[in-house]
Formats: sequence, C-alpha cells, structure tokens
Amino acid sequence: MENTIIYLIRHAETIQENGIRNTNEDSQMINEKEILSVYGEEQSKKLSQNTELNNIDVIWSSSYTRAKATAKYIANNNNLPINLDSKLNERKLGNLKELGEFMKDKKTRDPSQEQLLDRKFKTTDGESAEDTRKRMTEFFDRILKEYEGKKIAVISHGGSIKFLLLNWCEVNKDVKLVYNNLVLDITSPCLLKMTFRKNELINLEQIK
Repeated sequence: MENTIIYLIRHAETIQENGIRNTNEDSQMINEKEILSVYGEEQSKKLSQNTELNNIDVIWSSSYTRAKATAKYIANNNNLPINLDSKLNERKLGNLKELGEFMKDKKTRDPSQEQLLDRKFKTTDGESAEDTRKRMTEFFDRILKEYEGKKIAVISHGGSIKFLLLNWCEVNKDVKLVYNNLVLDITSPCLLKMTFRKNELINLEQIK
C-alpha cells in the first residue's frame, strides 16, 4: 500500500493597494480578486522549481486569483491542468466592521491567528475557524480516497490552511501551530509535505 503525499501550499505574496476600490464590491469579491505582486510571481516560479514538486499527479487550487496564479507555475512544470474547488477558498471574512471590533486590543493583529484561539467566532456573513476546518477536511477526505498513492499539490490560503491543521496540530503560547514539536510557519508562500497512509496523517514537514 503506497502512501499518499499532499503538498499543501499557501499562495505567494500579494500586491499592496492604496486608494479607492470598487465600492460596489463587497469584501468577499475584493478578497477573491487580489493578485500577486511582482515579487510574488518570482516566489511562485521559484517554489515550482523545488524538486519536491516534480512528477505531481494532480493539482487542486482555490478559485481565488492569487491561488491560481501561484499554481500555474507548478501546473506548467508538470504539464497538468489546475483543478478548482471552492472548499479550498480562504475563510470568508464577512462584515469587516465586526472583524475590526473583534480585533481590538488583540496582540497578534492577525484575525486568522486570533481565530485559532476563538474557533467559533465569526462575523455576519463570515466563517469561523471551525466552519472552515470542516469544509477543508471534507475536501481532504475526498481526495485521499480518490487519489490514493498519488502526489497531489493543493494551493490554498493562510487562514484555511491553519484551520485545517487544527486536525493534527497544537496551538502554542505564541499562537503558532506545532506538529511533533515542529513550529510551522504559514507565511506566503509556504510548502508543507503531508504524508498519509489511507486517511491517517503519518508525517508533516515544512519544506524550505
């Protein structure tokens, strides 16, 4: 019985924008359309050249622009199409005013970090860490069954990746995820190698 390898990837750096955005679009639409910075494009290209990502069997990505833009280099190098699944999308932020209230006096200044501590918190029209973990887990359960013994690249987002990892990781005093004493760094981009036997995680490592 061959192990299944999932390379769980957070998208590369996005561009910083100032000025007036289309006020007809809600925060969700704006979030979905964020693009990579020039440096982010370079990061994605370099990431795709990591030897771990040679001979991938299948690629799955969030439907967000920045995730697809990160996936395209891996797809090109492996001569594969990109499969999209909305279960890999970033957790919905929902009402930004409510999110701002939630973040008042918080130490990390990162809502996804704070939601690791308060897993049921969500804004109006938003998702909690637990909501996101459930849909990410449903996706993983499906692909582990469908692609047993294969090498799979999965491109997603910081919050969604962190919340999925709650299935196997502890949260330390610095609000970082820890697996077998290894502190994980879920920055943009990051590459995690997850080894499964059937649907059981037997190893998780961060690839630099």
